[in-house]
Amino acid sequence: MSEAEILFEVKDGLGIITLNRPKALNSLSHGMILEMEKVMPRWEADPAIKAVVLRGAGDRAFCAGGDVAGLYREMRDNPSGTTRRDFFRDEYIVNRRIYRFAKPWISLIDGIDMGGGVGLSAHGSHSVASEKFLFAMPETTIGLFPDVGGGYFLSRLPGALGTFLALTSHRLKAADALWAGIVQAYVPSARLDELQAALGAADLSGPEPNKKVDKVIARFAEDPGAPTLPAMMQDIDHCFSAESLAEIVAKLKRRGGEWADKQLAALLKLSPISMAITLEQLRRCANRSFEDSMTIEYRMSQRCMQKGHDFFEGVRALLIDKDQKPKWNPSTIEGVTRAMVEEHFRPVSNDLLFD
Repeated sequence: MSEAEILFEVKDGLGIITLNRPKALNSLSHGMILEMEKVMPRWEADPAIKAVVLRGAGDRAFCAGGDVAGLYREMRDNPSGTTRRDFFRDEYIVNRRIYRFAKPWISLIDGIDMGGGVGLSAHGSHSVASEKFLFAMPETTIGLFPDVGGGYFLSRLPGALGTFLALTSHRLKAADALWAGIVQAYVPSARLDELQAALGAADLSGPEPNKKVDKVIARFAEDPGAPTLPAMMQDIDHCFSAESLAEIVAKLKRRGGEWADKQLAALLKLSPISMAITLEQLRRCANRSFEDSMTIEYRMSQRCMQKGHDFFEGVRALLIDKDQKPKWNPSTIEGVTRAMVEEHFRPVSNDLLFD
């Protein structure tokens, strides 16, 4: 028998979840999400469990994202299948459970943390990054948008940083993620097991368990080195605070230089409709509750799952055929109309609404 894709263990008062698809960089399958959905409410209600620790198996990744190739294959082989509906619905329910979890939720991130993996880590009480940590929200590269609560947490990062990360898929290492507030501490990979043991030994009882977790993590935290983002923020804020994609492109062109030229080249390869809906998503979610943001994102996801959308072309080009030559529709930023954008935000028949 093959080993389970996700492992659950209770040890020293900790509920330990291990994402267990190391060969697939621990990418999230629908089955893994459903297992989490079953276990989380039980652990939250169990007085014997004082906190949850989430980790990824292997030495390369925490979680590289959702299994989007599986969604593509369903569209190709079983157009009437329901995974494209249920995957996002169940994933977002788990994201919301993490955001509202009544106990410390501690992600020990020892490798790649992207897309759906960020949805498991960023909304918990504590995220700890090692030297292997690598963050990105790369959804625009496949014609999607930064979902799993990306509209909520990216829009709350300093300045225009969230828009920059959402549109360009720029990657961050531990020092920059710590500076931006995406993670709370840097702990070397070699000490993560020791940190977990210390959490297991700690008394987390009382009214403020998160502060007690802070103190445990602080005993292991080290300096990850100097971040690179502060030197970029003036350019990021100037260019990516613009009101429209066309204006962002125009500002990058006027800015010129190596940094601006690099960002411009990255944007012009991406799906225009994906970038446009991402910009609108960040605007709409900036002052909304987490739950409202997830409702917005679910509506967007279901529009993106319709046949002919850029999402399927992006997955084909980057992950299936790997020709790296997606044919976006529309092919230019100028070709995106307001009606195309608005269509992604309309209610759907099976709306994801939270109490």
